[in-house]
Amino acid sequence: MSKKDKNNVENEEIEQQQAVEQEPTTGWQEESESAEADKLQEMGEKLAALNDKYLHLYADYENYRKRTRAENAELLINGSREMIKAILPVVDDFERALAATENDEGVKLIYSKLMKILEQKGLKAIEAKGEKFDEGLHEAVMQIPAAEPEQKGTVVDVVLKGYYLNDKVLRYAKVVVAC
Repeated sequence: MSKKDKNNVENEEIEQQQAVEQEPTTGWQEESESAEADKLQEMGEKLAALNDKYLHLYADYENYRKRTRAENAELLINGSREMIKAILPVVDDFERALAATENDEGVKLIYSKLMKILEQKGLKAIEAKGEKFDEGLHEAVMQIPAAEPEQKGTVVDVVLKGYYLNDKVLRYAKVVVAC
């Protein structure tokens, strides 16, 4: 076979391949490709839906964790809050006993230990005497005329001490106010 014949054979083969590539596809091939495209699109939509569902579940779980953590912290604070609130009348009695028996070192020692423990738990007395009356901290149980004009609206005497617990008012101070 000569070079020309070889070239002619190769050219014919190339032309046949091009003709096959340019032939219109049959109906079943188009349907198959269309079905695959539809299936692929459907799978993509399912994936997007599942991903969206996953993100919502994850966000709900995170919110649940935060909420339960806050509720647990609140339970601890409120539990100690009720206990300390129940102990406050005993503290008041201790203070009256100290005022009645100034020289009793045993009562002073017990009182100071009790107050130290309560302070460690977040209890702090509200300073009221000589301060301006604040209805957010004080409860006026009596009003007396002011001796001087500068005293108007100030706390003259404390009938019952008020307390903070963790910087929130646990018990309002019952006070006498100058008017």
